[in-house]
Amino acid sequence: MTEADRSRKSGVALEKTYRFLLWLIPAVEKFPRSQKFLLGDRMQTLALDVQESLIEATYSKSPTPHLLACNLRLEKLRFLFRLAMDLRYLDLSRYEFAARAIDEIGRLVGGWLKANRAPSA
Repeated sequence: MTEADRSRKSGVALEKTYRFLLWLIPAVEKFPRSQKFLLGDRMQTLALDVQESLIEATYSKSPTPHLLACNLRLEKLRFLFRLAMDLRYLDLSRYEFAARAIDEIGRLVGGWLKANRAPSA
């Protein structure tokens, strides 16, 4: 199954989040041991919560609350990645990759929210 097929089936935002998680989980393994289980675990948990919110939105008749929760989690994730970079647990290229991925997922979620709020014609 190609990435395009998977995206059609599960939604683009969900597929991008899955891809981000595939990158994030090994990236956290490179954190210092003391932070792997504090900051790293928090980052992974938030990213998994984003994925969970998107799955719930996908299968819900009213996706808006799930998408709003997802947006809040993405914002928290942005700050945690910034903190990890400032503490030098992530180099600039990894931080840029994460920031771009989170931004892209956020834009997709925002578009989904906007489409759900649009009045039906």
